[in-house]
Amino acid sequence: MPLNLHHLRLFHAVAHDGTLTGAARRLNLSASALSAQIKALEADIGHPLFERIGRGLALTEAGRIALDHADSIFRTAEDLSSLLRENRHAARALRVGALATLSRNFQLQFLRPLLGRDDVEVVLRSGSQAQLLLGLETMAHDVVLTNLTPPSDAASRFLLHRIAEQPVSLIGRPGRGKASAPLVELLATQPLILPTPETAMRAEFDALVQRLGVTPMIAAEADDMAMIRLLAREDAGLAVVPPIVVRDELRSGLLIEMRPLPDMTEVFYAVTFARRFPNPLLAEVLTQPSPETATGVSRSG
Repeated sequence: MPLNLHHLRLFHAVAHDGTLTGAARRLNLSASALSAQIKALEADIGHPLFERIGRGLALTEAGRIALDHADSIFRTAEDLSSLLRENRHAARALRVGALATLSRNFQLQFLRPLLGRDDVEVVLRSGSQAQLLLGLETMAHDVVLTNLTPPSDAASRFLLHRIAEQPVSLIGRPGRGKASAPLVELLATQPLILPTPETAMRAEFDALVQRLGVTPMIAAEADDMAMIRLLAREDAGLAVVPPIVVRDELRSGLLIEMRPLPDMTEVFYAVTFARRFPNPLLAEVLTQPSPETATGVSRSG
């Protein structure tokens, strides 16, 4: 039997309100009528959706699953209505998912064309790659920013946009090592702040030091670019990081770029999902000049 969407919408209202009486009041229904329709939905599904705790209601495990799907269903319906109504180019929101460890400066550069506009709301959420890609599929996000390539196969509907490719450098406080020292000497004698081993940047760094015959002194490892930036500011060592991550510190002179690292780059991607009616704001951020040409960071050392 097809699911009764009217019953599902009533369940959705009760689940978000947390009480039957409060939801009934907002829906302009009697509590008894609302309760009867929730019971009808539970009968259709074959599982209880709520359990009573004190004066309120708590979702059962089946209820939590149902609510996740209901949120997705009604969000999709709202998006469809917004996209297809006559004034489809009116004020809109761009919902952006960003990998939790991604450079904040890069995220800001990507969103800059939309910031400060009265007709645009930017909704930015961070998470793991798996969470973000699931959100992209369920329309919780319009675009995902990441430095990791998503899985690709014949059934995949992810669209990968290469937004920027940043060089990677050794960056540290002035006076940390000789600015004129050769790269091999810096790598061999200075404590280093590195990305964690599971990252592509770390794999490139490990390959570089192996080619150079250097055994690095590792002072710290972090999977978060913001933490690498802070460790460099605290003079914990020389950081292996794209200059865009520490753009403000380079401009102020708090940090300097000691040496670019040969053959090392970090690639930033915007991932979208194949849709018939994509968010029109995407075109404005996907077609802007790449951030590496607009950072204004000069090399030092």
